[in-house]
Amino acid sequence: MATTKSPDAITLLKEDHRTVEKLFKEFESAKGDGRKQKIAQEICLELTVHAQIEEETFYPACEGKVDEDDLKEAYVEHDGAKVLIAEIESGDGKSDEYFEAKVKVLQEQIEHHVKEEEQRLLGIFSQAKRAGLDMDALGDELQARKDALIAEYKKSGLPKPELTTMSDVKV
Repeated sequence: MATTKSPDAITLLKEDHRTVEKLFKEFESAKGDGRKQKIAQEICLELTVHAQIEEETFYPACEGKVDEDDLKEAYVEHDGAKVLIAEIESGDGKSDEYFEAKVKVLQEQIEHHVKEEEQRLLGIFSQAKRAGLDMDALGDELQARKDALIAEYKKSGLPKPELTTMSDVKV
């Protein structure tokens, strides 16, 4: 019986990026608030889990091995996304006249963040690879935590966001 091997950390995180990019494209072309709301909720789930596994596992593994300013910026970008995710999640897509604008701004923020993580040579992923982090072991850890979080959040809903860098913001 063959066991399924988890992708290495960078492959897993890049797959998450591609999934969310696809969902944003689906959102743009979706018709009707109900369909857009459903896709927005999928985006929020994917991004919440992705940010959490990066903050709990990947970024701490990168500390001291990746440019500190790049990591700090990544945490701030995550917090900005978490605020928008909380806003999107709290609405129903119909009564919030800014719903589509919030999803669009979230998309733009995520595109910027992904570019910085995946940037050739200078991005966080390239720096982590060059530092010799054990990407296979990290991938296993990230996949296990991701699976657990998705199961938990599908059952109980997304948690109230915990902001790392914005102490006075109430979401």
